[in-house]
Amino acid sequence: MTVSPVRPKELKHEVKDLSLAPLGRQRIEWAGREMPVLRQIQERFAQEKPLDGLRLVACCHVTTETAHLAIALKNAGADALLIASNPLSTQDDVAASLVADYGIPVFAQKGEDNETYHRHVQIALDHRPNIIIDDGSDVVATLIQERQHQIADLIGTTEETTTGIVRLRAMYKDGVLTFPAVNVNDADTKHFFDNRYGTGQSTLDGIIRATNILLAGKTIVVAGYGWCGKGTALRARGMGGNVIVTEIDPVKAIEAVMDGFRVMPMSEAAPQGDIFITVTGNKHVIRAEHFEVMKDGAIVCNSGHFDIEIDLKSLGAQATEVKDVRNFTQQYRLKNGKSVIVLGEGRLINLAAAEGHPSAVMDMSFANQALACEYLAKNKGQLQPGIHSIPVEVDQEIARLKLQAMGVTIDTLTPEQVEYINSWTSGT
Repeated sequence: MTVSPVRPKELKHEVKDLSLAPLGRQRIEWAGREMPVLRQIQERFAQEKPLDGLRLVACCHVTTETAHLAIALKNAGADALLIASNPLSTQDDVAASLVADYGIPVFAQKGEDNETYHRHVQIALDHRPNIIIDDGSDVVATLIQERQHQIADLIGTTEETTTGIVRLRAMYKDGVLTFPAVNVNDADTKHFFDNRYGTGQSTLDGIIRATNILLAGKTIVVAGYGWCGKGTALRARGMGGNVIVTEIDPVKAIEAVMDGFRVMPMSEAAPQGDIFITVTGNKHVIRAEHFEVMKDGAIVCNSGHFDIEIDLKSLGAQATEVKDVRNFTQQYRLKNGKSVIVLGEGRLINLAAAEGHPSAVMDMSFANQALACEYLAKNKGQLQPGIHSIPVEVDQEIARLKLQAMGVTIDTLTPEQVEYINSWTSGT
């Protein structure tokens, strides 16, 4: 890990408290023990400087794992600036350490209000980025809507969330995505692992930290059976939960049934659930009519990117009282006398109440991000506007490095096998 001398007081930043930096650095170093792939990329970038002279903005959850991505980008020579992608996901000690110990400008504070968040997006765009690493596509959307004149500066963007990819596809359909965007989310070494194992474990971690409840024996409703939903349902069942899945996609619904879960509409699941987890990426998955029929004390939370999956406005309209009962835990007392418990203000529960995904899976996700930035820089001016996949060889190299770090070896094809699978003349 390369560390540059820095005078933090002279570095532009907005973090909660620079005195938190020693704890942040300790936690960053701990996370690095589980991130061997990104460490190798950091070391190579320090030698090769593939992003030298480029201005880069990263809008990410400011966690110990993100710190290692930021360090890799700085090692690569980028003039990098980091902002939070969610008001509740920042780890303040990590933000402080990135400024004080690593000389990286950070604009992020846990609990920042929406006004501050949007101001930080503007600060990021004031940096006039050549490359944007986005998490939900807010920076890209703001660039397109408010700063068209800066698009000429842009080589491209990367996106690692399902929500962000949905937004980018909508931009492309509307003809406003006039630059390359690399789809990091759909890389195999990202969504198969980060979305499934990372979201699955960290979501339940957040619920447990916020409530300290026993999951075994509870009826847990998982809304959405994409990769995040699959991982959440799998882990919930592993903790002894009786899992119900709600879906709109008939293929995913069949898959959930064949994976052994009960599948039904939310209207049927609402009276049965003890805990509700939304991971759909869509709006108002849990609405007024669902709150009305829930059990007294039902717990609702969200692990999708934005805080719109639970209709908190309608819940507030039904409530006679709202009070904090634990950290990141609010009780809404309804007019019918029952209560509904909301965790993390409806924001990402795994980051609001816990620490986000484990370092081991973010190792691969952020390796993809770092290599996607390098790919954009190497192919400047050669990529067409639109959404581009991570090259297969990059995906496979990340998997190879991860296996190597885990001490796992696999078979290789013999010359005879290579000949066979490349031939159409051999048969039965």
